[in-house]
Amino acid sequence: MRLWWRSRRVGRAVIAALAIAGADAAQAQDAPAPAPDPSPPQRWAIHGQSTLVVQGNTRFRAPYDGPNSLHARGETRETVDVTLYAGASPWRGGELWVNPEIDQGFGLGNTTGAAGFPSGEAYKVGKANPYFRLQRLFFRQTIGLGGGREAVEADLNQLRGTVDHDRLVVTIGKFSVGDVFDTNQFAHDPHRDFLNWTLIEGGAFDYAADAWGYSFGAAAELYRGRWALRTGLFNLSDVPNSERLNSNLSEYEALGEIEERHSIAGRPGRIRATGWFNHGRMAKLDDAIAAAGSGGVPDPVPVRRYATRAGIVIGLEQQLTKYLGAFARASVADDRFEAYEFTDVDRAFSGGVVADGAAWGRAHDKLGFGVAVNAIDAPRRRYLAAGGLGILVGDGQLPHPGAEHIAELWYQWQVTPWLAATGDAQVIDRPGYNRDRGPVPVLAVRLHAQF
Repeated sequence: MRLWWRSRRVGRAVIAALAIAGADAAQAQDAPAPAPDPSPPQRWAIHGQSTLVVQGNTRFRAPYDGPNSLHARGETRETVDVTLYAGASPWRGGELWVNPEIDQGFGLGNTTGAAGFPSGEAYKVGKANPYFRLQRLFFRQTIGLGGGREAVEADLNQLRGTVDHDRLVVTIGKFSVGDVFDTNQFAHDPHRDFLNWTLIEGGAFDYAADAWGYSFGAAAELYRGRWALRTGLFNLSDVPNSERLNSNLSEYEALGEIEERHSIAGRPGRIRATGWFNHGRMAKLDDAIAAAGSGGVPDPVPVRRYATRAGIVIGLEQQLTKYLGAFARASVADDRFEAYEFTDVDRAFSGGVVADGAAWGRAHDKLGFGVAVNAIDAPRRRYLAAGGLGILVGDGQLPHPGAEHIAELWYQWQVTPWLAATGDAQVIDRPGYNRDRGPVPVLAVRLHAQF
């Protein structure tokens, strides 16, 4: 009897299990098939952007002007660029990108007058008629090293997909040093955030570039855990501040960067240190002064010799609250030599905050405020006081030198998903390190379209 009862219990359990399995099978048969991945890896992409900046400075105090001065009587200028971003993935982890561009316009003072120039959209070459440039043509290979997967969103020069958290990324071709080094999510893109040169880059970061900000070179990035290491080698211009790049790496820039990613109170942040040195034909500023003789205007060209100029940038970005982020940069460079590519700065500090419009019910708007302090040391002060000209500054004299102080405030209104309008206001005190000039109010309107 006991055996019969146990058999009956087992039989009931088997019947129940079969019934449940049958119901599950029927339910699974009736249920729809799993949806495919909504974000499959992209094999190719085409994006575009256009940015118009209309910028002007009002009349300001200036007892004299020089060859590289902002116009004290005031002026208004505009710049416009149209860029195509076309990319394809020929194999896993590989991306080939090309960025043809059309440019037109001028910066204030023909892009001179302040070491912290007020528009990152203004190149050192201004033209009244539109002209074509191939700004980027590069190949990027990502090699996975494990550590889990993370999503990569589609963006300019970036295909949608996933990558290993630990990875090696190699980029080679024509691109900007700033595409890889000294990046910052809050202050790095004059299309969409700050405009002033020494807020979107470390002021003393004399990075390799032609007059439009691009160079031929290669960079490698290694991501491991919360650390990233980067190194790069790029061509300098054939002569300082030139439209043409050196073609054989006889004049070059070498860079190294270390980055640490962290979380404070659950908010992400990054700290990075970027070291660089330029090796090329450049002038010692005191040699140019000596060659000019007493009362002469120093000219760096006759005294250019092969030399090395080095510097470092320390950068920080930190999310402070859900809607507020902060950034800061400090940079320093060898003060004995002329600046080779970027701008005339020996020491600089910048910092600020960017607020997300979701805090006041405008989820896609942004508000930013930043300050920059740019300074030069004794050799560059002597050179400018004797009438020498730098890349961007040179009032013909400098009887009362002082650090350049800059403040910038902007608001970006996202008009449509593809169009943003920004109002920007800056004040530049002691432009060109000259206490006799300024402060200079600078106002701008920026329209940026992107798809």
